[in-house]
Amino acid sequence: MPIKEAVLERAVARCRERGVVIPTFAQMRDPAKVPKQVRARLKEVGLWDVDPVNLFRISWKNEPAAKGGLYGEGNWIELPSGLTGVEARIVGLVGKWFPTGAHKVGAAFGCIVPRLVSGQFDPTSQKAVWPSTGNYCRGGAFDCALLGCHAVGILPEEMSPERFEWLSQIGAEVIATPGCESNVKEIYDKCWEIRRTRPDCVIFNQFEEFGNAAWHYHVTGDAVEHAFQRLRSAPGSDGGRLRLAAYVSATGSAGTIAAGDYLRTRFPHLRVVAVEALQCPTLLSCGFGGHRIEGIGDKHIPWIHNVRNTDVVVAVDDEQCLALMRLFNESEGQAFLIRQGVALAFVQQLPLVGISGICNLVAAIKTAKLFDLDGRDVIVTPLTDSMELYQSRVNEQRKLHGPYSQATAGRHFGRYLEAVATDHMRELSHAERKALHNFKYFTWVEQQGRTADELRRLWDPDFWTENFAQVEEWDRLIEQFNSRVATLS
Repeated sequence: MPIKEAVLERAVARCRERGVVIPTFAQMRDPAKVPKQVRARLKEVGLWDVDPVNLFRISWKNEPAAKGGLYGEGNWIELPSGLTGVEARIVGLVGKWFPTGAHKVGAAFGCIVPRLVSGQFDPTSQKAVWPSTGNYCRGGAFDCALLGCHAVGILPEEMSPERFEWLSQIGAEVIATPGCESNVKEIYDKCWEIRRTRPDCVIFNQFEEFGNAAWHYHVTGDAVEHAFQRLRSAPGSDGGRLRLAAYVSATGSAGTIAAGDYLRTRFPHLRVVAVEALQCPTLLSCGFGGHRIEGIGDKHIPWIHNVRNTDVVVAVDDEQCLALMRLFNESEGQAFLIRQGVALAFVQQLPLVGISGICNLVAAIKTAKLFDLDGRDVIVTPLTDSMELYQSRVNEQRKLHGPYSQATAGRHFGRYLEAVATDHMRELSHAERKALHNFKYFTWVEQQGRTADELRRLWDPDFWTENFAQVEEWDRLIEQFNSRVATLS
């Protein structure tokens, strides 16, 4: 990575002025490596506070505390069989305990920091543009606020009001593009307009920035492995029999699913399952359409999706997700689940599962049924965010469908959980993977300026190995950057 020394010096000065120290990827994977002076500061700081020390909370292993938390073994919940209806153990990594309430703050970090520490981005004169369907631009705006630079969030106008409100509160410039979750072409068009008209802007496109995938490969992949090993070593567990059978991840920018690339190196028989909305079945059937599962499924295949390493595609009905959202969050729905035998302690944790997390849960159940998985098998899936970010959607459903009743809860439980089947699933052959890879041509070569030779290079497994290995160099540059910034102020 070429170093631009003049720009780098300005970035160092800005971070020294603001007391910014950059965590390494190794520290985000293993917070035991976080310096003691940082830990002391964290005891005084709220999880969402605009304080530079919160860069060290870009980790799956934060304590679940709104203020003053340090680190633990990680945050995950195991979905009981009384809810899922399958013997396989389905585990959800909880994203709520990141700053901003979603793990996308890590993806944004992975995109901006390599450029910051190499002098490729000047926080004193350039603006960071975050093309997104919501959580990514929130994460980017948070990172920019810590660095004291201008953030521009681009997201579809139909995304949840909570996203727009928070972006305005943190001082980001907000650009709303036409359409819903799956209208990403309109976001790309806005990016091209910005390139032409605003030379002071640098675009961090999560759909093509390998820093997004690299962050998940190293940090999310490690968190999944750690959670699995903790299950294996739990008291009373016959850990030797447990198998990590599948990693299930909805695909939006295709960053999160890159954790599957890491897990494949540790568990060769693992199945990597990509999830999208049935109303926009791009991977399932080269389809298109609008849907209501915020954060996933964008009518194209992202540049950074290693399709060659994807085994199964699952499409989930957005109506199913919204119905389960009410079942999990309305008082009548929770009371119904308790009467079905689901433990109160678990029911109280259901608001940790946002809409895309519900989608991942359904896909995990379908995966367990397709492959006849049993109690020896563990499926892990990320819960990107929590219902804290979607209360407006609950209110919309109340207005549309009226108060939630026990009868409705029963219908939703029966139809959308007990009756989950293996429909709308596609187990990919080598030829089908290659076809999906080639489908990238129409977005990335014809529209977005990539070349056919670059696309061919993405099919080579060595490309991905080399790409993910860049993190070692990034950590070296981060350490050098920090040494120039000196100590925390």
